[in-house]
Amino acid sequence: MKGLFISGSGTDVGKTFIAERLIQLLSKTRVVGVRKPVESDCSLVNGQLIAKDAIALQQVSNAADDSISICRHRFTQCCSGESASAASGSMLDLAELVDACQTDDYVVVEGAGGLLSPMGLNTLNIDLAAALKLPLVLVVKDELGAVNQALLVIKVAEQYQLEIACVVLNQIKQNTLDNANTIRRYGACKVVVCHKNSLDLFAQKMVQILA
Repeated sequence: MKGLFISGSGTDVGKTFIAERLIQLLSKTRVVGVRKPVESDCSLVNGQLIAKDAIALQQVSNAADDSISICRHRFTQCCSGESASAASGSMLDLAELVDACQTDDYVVVEGAGGLLSPMGLNTLNIDLAAALKLPLVLVVKDELGAVNQALLVIKVAEQYQLEIACVVLNQIKQNTLDNANTIRRYGACKVVVCHKNSLDLFAQKMVQILA
């Protein structure tokens, strides 16, 4: 299985936004499947659960995957995959989560929550990433405290002996912090800053990293 696993330092750091940009970039040279095996906080519309993140990923993918293949497990509860599945009476486990990510295409898998957020019974996001053996793209919100957040997830990924493709500092608000160089120095990994007004520059840097 070839692809990337998109995770980060927590929720609301911009994982889906970064995943969309990477899918668009990678789709220029190959077929890119997408998987969001678990999504919480889904809306119920006409009797169907709508997974907005999964839909966003589907819209930029060039693979012929239906919405169920992309996001097999959808929950209305706004909580971890483990808690949501337990509340729904269908506790997920690692084997089921791995199966929900399978595809013959190059795949971009987006996790649910942070790297250490529970996805299923005795299963964290990082356990799924390890089982899939995909390189990590770790998304961290570029703000005061980002260095600490980034180094924490980097160290845990290293303990699991996972490959870190890069850390993406998602600069939602422009700032003059020097988080990127500090994370490079202490984390010994590639770091790219992404801002919505400089997406071409972000794409150029990611091409070099993912080549």
